[in-house]
Amino acid sequence: MFKKILIANRGEIACRVIKTARKMGIQTVAIYSDADRNALHVRMADEAVHIGPSPANQSYIVIDKVMDAIRQTGAEAVHPGYGFLSENKLFAEALEKEGVAFIGPPANAIEAMGDKITSKKIAQEANVSTVPGYMGLIADADEAVKISGEIGYPVMIKASAGGGGKGMRIAWNDAEAREGFQSSKNEAANSFGDDRIFIEKFVTQPRHIEIQVLADTHGNCIYLGERECSIQRRNQKVVEEAPSPFLDEATRKAMGEQSCALAQAVGYASAGTVEFIVDGDRNFYFLEMNTRLQVEHPVTELITGVDLVEQMIRVAAGEKLPMTQDDVTLTGWAIENRLYAEDPYRNFLPSIGRLTRYRPPVEVAAGPLEANGKWHGDAPSGPTAVRNDTGVYEGGEISMYYDPMIAKLCTWGPDRPAAIEAMRNALDGFEVEGIGHNLPFVAAVMDHPVFIKGEMTTAFIKEQYPDGFEGVTLGAADLTRLAAAAAAMFRVAEIRRTRISGTLDNHERMVGTDWVVTAQDARFDVTIDADPGGSTVRFADGTAHRVTSRWTPGDSLATVEIDGAPMVLKVDKITSGFRMRFRGADVKVHVRTPRQAELNDLMPEKLPPDTSKMLLCPMPGLVVKIDVEVGDEVQEGQALCTVEAMKMENILRAEKTATVTKINAGAGDSLAVDDVIMEFE
Repeated sequence: MFKKILIANRGEIACRVIKTARKMGIQTVAIYSDADRNALHVRMADEAVHIGPSPANQSYIVIDKVMDAIRQTGAEAVHPGYGFLSENKLFAEALEKEGVAFIGPPANAIEAMGDKITSKKIAQEANVSTVPGYMGLIADADEAVKISGEIGYPVMIKASAGGGGKGMRIAWNDAEAREGFQSSKNEAANSFGDDRIFIEKFVTQPRHIEIQVLADTHGNCIYLGERECSIQRRNQKVVEEAPSPFLDEATRKAMGEQSCALAQAVGYASAGTVEFIVDGDRNFYFLEMNTRLQVEHPVTELITGVDLVEQMIRVAAGEKLPMTQDDVTLTGWAIENRLYAEDPYRNFLPSIGRLTRYRPPVEVAAGPLEANGKWHGDAPSGPTAVRNDTGVYEGGEISMYYDPMIAKLCTWGPDRPAAIEAMRNALDGFEVEGIGHNLPFVAAVMDHPVFIKGEMTTAFIKEQYPDGFEGVTLGAADLTRLAAAAAAMFRVAEIRRTRISGTLDNHERMVGTDWVVTAQDARFDVTIDADPGGSTVRFADGTAHRVTSRWTPGDSLATVEIDGAPMVLKVDKITSGFRMRFRGADVKVHVRTPRQAELNDLMPEKLPPDTSKMLLCPMPGLVVKIDVEVGDEVQEGQALCTVEAMKMENILRAEKTATVTKINAGAGDSLAVDDVIMEFE
């Protein structure tokens, strides 16, 4: 077995690999750029080597710099994680030439399967059904438009060397095909150093389901069930689960056997993923093969008990797989939510800055697992598990140079409803401050009836949130519970605030029992009957709720029981109340005396400033180009400019017909959130 491995990656996946290596008694080497000098993976590794400036194309994907780090440290093997050099044949060949093991598949398998065009041809030769498309390389935008018309809209424009949603665009007409081709080429060049593009038919209303395969160098290959990855935003997975609520055993078996046959056809060894799109009749079509560890691998680990990183390391060291297909058992259900530094209220645009608060929920294991992936004794029927794979820490910076993912929060339960409920509670207890993030959105998804029924497709976000995510409005029952909790907590805070000390007879001003609670335009007149064990909050309609909690004023997280049912709340103090976040809702809850409420009703409403005649930068980023000039009349939907942030190009468009009167930024300018790019009349 190896004594020292280098992780040619960063962030949460580097931390994830380090954890398994440490468990196996293997020393680790981290590499880092200027931006990652104080990163968590650098702190966790036994050694760390600086490899260059912040942009990935000057550090993490420069093969010579990574090879220098290997030579400096004497690493015997390299784990590439995902992204960066993980599917780069030249990197695998450089390692082989140096006599360093690549913890991944052979270079020929990377070349055959890592390239989407080549992999589709091989899949067709292996009698795997594939999506119709143009398999050759496309020279320019004119050819892209011609090919798209021949295939028939809608089409998917994709980077041949792509992955992680980078370099992908859906086009519904010639104009979008032309525009999408250029954006895909630019993103592909920046992210992968390879701007080759191909086009295939976009299957509407599909489900995205993938099979995890694991193969060794002795001819053995198994599949470890499937993952449902249909909830996606801009072709980037957001929520994954294993198994899929849609597949039956016969389809799972057929997809798994086909995946293994494809892997063995190219001499594959290591962990890999074969992705399919599946229609409503469970017909499945090969999409691509990722010759690396997938971001969403933890859900497979949670239902099988197999540590995929450990098996990758063992396979790279020449060991045989310790299990056969008959040994693979799928136990329970697992769900993963990706926490991104993206603001859901601004159409999920990237957010950067310092994590002023970062408190994930406590990780909890469901139970011991044997090395072959089977549970000791019976599978757990009650406890649930919580796992958080992360690469950040409180006080750390979220950089504009890399992928915006902060963490992967996973839960396991004996069945799907239990896993969902565990995830709801974990999300409620996940504290993140200082940046925009998508926690409210994924919390909303967990309560969405389409997700609960397991009927989602890759069009879920577009269909269920056609106007973007505008937050969650709590239903009457949850709002009443929230009001009861806020009233009881406010009473506790008022008692503390009104205490007077330093006099001869220490005393405290009496705190009343009658209060008016307002939230989400609703008003609740309540009376609080307190006792040493808690409070009974009585509402004007005669209902009452028993509230108990150990919350102390100043705590940012409150676990409250309402009539015995737990409720986890994120709490911030505001004037006369709290900002409370629960189940994706962000609610200002005011608690006032009846007289204060009466006076507050007389206060005028403060209106926000008018920015309707300005184009504001929606996220920190770099201006790539300005598409208009002063004096131009622009039409609704017309491209105004392109801003790049976190390796993604974002085209900003006109919301209505207007005339450009002033342009305040140009190509190459770095902008902050809400900087004025241009003005209109």
